[in-house]
Amino acid sequence: MAVTASMVKELREKTGAGMMDCKKALQETDGDMEQAVDYLREKGISKAAKKADRIAAEGSAYTLTDGNHAVLLEVNCETDFVTKNDQFKVLLQDLAEHLLSEKPSTVEEALQQPLKGDGDTVDTFINNNIAKIGEKISLRRFAIAEKTDADAFGAYVHMGGSIGALTVVEGTTDEAFAKDVAMHIAAVNPRFVSRDSVDAETVEAERDMLKQQALNEGKPENIVEKMVEGRLGKFFEEICLLEQSFVKDPDQKVKKLLDDKGATVQSFTRYAVGEGIEKREENFAEEVQNQINK
Repeated sequence: MAVTASMVKELREKTGAGMMDCKKALQETDGDMEQAVDYLREKGISKAAKKADRIAAEGSAYTLTDGNHAVLLEVNCETDFVTKNDQFKVLLQDLAEHLLSEKPSTVEEALQQPLKGDGDTVDTFINNNIAKIGEKISLRRFAIAEKTDADAFGAYVHMGGSIGALTVVEGTTDEAFAKDVAMHIAAVNPRFVSRDSVDAETVEAERDMLKQQALNEGKPENIVEKMVEGRLGKFFEEICLLEQSFVKDPDQKVKKLLDDKGATVQSFTRYAVGEGIEKREENFAEEVQNQINK
C-alpha cells in the first residue's frame, strides 16, 4: 500500500514520533495505522517522543581520535546518573565512531544518516536508547578536527565528561604536550587563540567599558586612554590562549611553551556540558525519586 503524506501526519499526531520514523513504520506495516503505532512502540520511538519536552541539561563530552581525524561531541541527558550507565557510555562511543566515519556537517544531517552496521538512522538509534535508559537523550553538538602526520591532537575530557576540549597542535607530534594544551583550554576557558583573532566589536566594547569605568573612578581624561590600553592588555590575558599563564606552570605563558616546541595552535573547541541550557530546579531527593518512578 502506498504511504501518503496525510498518513504520515496522522501517525505523527498519534505518537509524537519523527516524520521519517512514521514513514518507515507505515512502510513496514503496509499502511496499517494501528500496526504502525505498535511498531513504533516496540521500537521505543513513541515512548521517546513523550520525553521530548523534558529538559536534558546533564550529559557528557566525549572525544575520539582515528588517525588524522578526531571528534569532540556533547550528548545530553536528564540526570548525571545516566552518564555512569554502561549503555550510555557505549552510546557515546557509537556516536563518535559514526561522526568520524561519515563526517556530517551538522547535527541534523548526522541524525538522518544510517548508523553503520545498523539499518536505523542515528535519530532512531538514539530514540531506541531513550526507551531502554528511560531518559531524554540528545546529540547536542560536535566538532571534527583534521591534522597532518606532523601534528598532534590535543584531546582532553575533564571530570567524567563535564568539560571537553579538542585542538590541533601543529608542528609537533608530542601527544602528551598537545593534551596538556587541551587540558589548559578545558580548565581556563580561553575565548580566542590570540589577540589578533579577537574581533573588533569585542575589543571596542571592552575599550568603551574600561574607559567609562576609569571616568567613573574620577581619573583625569588626559590619562584615561593610557589606563584603558593597560587594562585592555589584562583583558587579552584573560581571554586569549597564547596570553594566558599555563595552568600547570603559572610562571610560563602558553605562547612561550608553544614557541619552545616550534608549535602553533590555529583553533580549538571547548564544550562545557549543559552551558546555555536552562536547568530544572530539583533537589537530590526528588531526583532519586524520579529515577525510582521510571
